[in-house]
Amino acid sequence: MKATKTISVFEHQRLYVGQSGFNQVHLDALLKLNELHQNKYFEPISKGLKFNQYVGIIQVGGLAIQIHPKADKEDEDNRWKNVLLKMLKACGKLNVQSTGVANVKRQHLNLLEVYFEQYLLELDVLLRKGLIKQYRKQTKNTKALKGKLEFTSHIQKNAIHKERFFTTHQVYDTNHLLHQILYKALTIVDQFTKGTRLYDFTKRVALNFPKVKYQNITLQQLHRLQLNRKTQGYQQALELARLIILNYSPDIATGKEKMVSLLFDMNELWEIYILKQLQKTCEGTDVEVSGQESKSFWGYNSLRPDIVIRKGDKAYVIDTKWKKTKNNTASV
Repeated sequence: MKATKTISVFEHQRLYVGQSGFNQVHLDALLKLNELHQNKYFEPISKGLKFNQYVGIIQVGGLAIQIHPKADKEDEDNRWKNVLLKMLKACGKLNVQSTGVANVKRQHLNLLEVYFEQYLLELDVLLRKGLIKQYRKQTKNTKALKGKLEFTSHIQKNAIHKERFFTTHQVYDTNHLLHQILYKALTIVDQFTKGTRLYDFTKRVALNFPKVKYQNITLQQLHRLQLNRKTQGYQQALELARLIILNYSPDIATGKEKMVSLLFDMNELWEIYILKQLQKTCEGTDVEVSGQESKSFWGYNSLRPDIVIRKGDKAYVIDTKWKKTKNNTASV
């Protein structure tokens, strides 16, 4: 199995066709992805593209493009390569326990592998505990009369086979929407872990996963999904499955190149990071820290400050910016 080639770039950097294994097929796929997302990820330039403030990773075909955060073009590249992982962990967007210290210190860590590994570990835990069963309706031919007889279809299908009954009846098994969503995400992970350290782990999890109906999961199905006390243990696995499914773009360009991407707005991520750090620092004090509070301003317009700090009857508004300061550090 051919290993995926990885190239590293930084936000606001330019990437041209022919540079580091980046070719026209990759460019076409990325431009199509950008078009589907209101052109917010990149700016098209002659024979290439310029990255915006989005950081993360994009894998298309056999090429993975890691986009690292960087406060200023004059800074050393190695300085910012591990910043994204640390910020994702601090913001609660990455489970610290599932990646391990050894993985975090790897300089060429693939962000997709981190999330894929986290997802596989969650699935492995669920499989060891035993997957839940649910009731669902099934319409098919049976050899015993049970449920509701679909009379018209029964006459059409069983004119010769008098021993059969075409019925709609309830079935209690593992073939339901929760597992169909998990299986869909698992098939995506399987496509993008070939040739990586996770491939054997992916195959083991897939082998232990029960047989369920494969279907294309829609955005509406993901949004309508609700958990109860019985299914609460699925929450983390389903959140990761949503992330994987919604960022997967099959046949996005030529009908051949499949793509998966995990991109984060660096400005929003920095805002959340600062908010979390301030809340952690002020925990147990009389200082209250909150974020993104909308206040009416001039008719139907509103102001939404990044962070609000309150102490007694005084309030302080903080606006966060991801940029270089005089001492060469990114700060509020």
